[in-house]
Amino acid sequence: MKTLCIASCGKSKIWDKQPHVGPTRAKNVYVGPFSGACGRYAEKFYPGSWCILSAKYGFVFPDELIPESYNVSFNDRRSNPISAVELCKQAQEKGLLEYDRIVVMGGANYRQMMAIVFKGKQLDFPLQGMKAMGPMIGWMNQAILKG
Repeated sequence: MKTLCIASCGKSKIWDKQPHVGPTRAKNVYVGPFSGACGRYAEKFYPGSWCILSAKYGFVFPDELIPESYNVSFNDRRSNPISAVELCKQAQEKGLLEYDRIVVMGGANYRQMMAIVFKGKQLDFPLQGMKAMGPMIGWMNQAILKG
């Protein structure tokens, strides 16, 4: 069974700390505690088969370049996040529909969106039921430590 892990993006980005860094690989862009934990978890347990879900760019592979900072969020529809229709098209184009199982490391908005995009696939939401970022980050860090 082929598994894909989808990690959450985040508001805090490398350009907040290093404004002149220029285009950066996606795996190094999201520097907040939650998105950082998601990326480390995905890289530890699903090396070579993970991506990041960006509210602006959609599905981005870890080595894809993000050109510059942006402020788009699935939690703020006025920021014009990528739509489920666009994500379905991307999933097809990037070969993500070839995976049988999708592990989603994100909150409720991610779960809803991925249920649409990957309809009919086995979807796992390890963070489901956790209400706050702190416990989610703690769970991921413990999983990484325990291997």
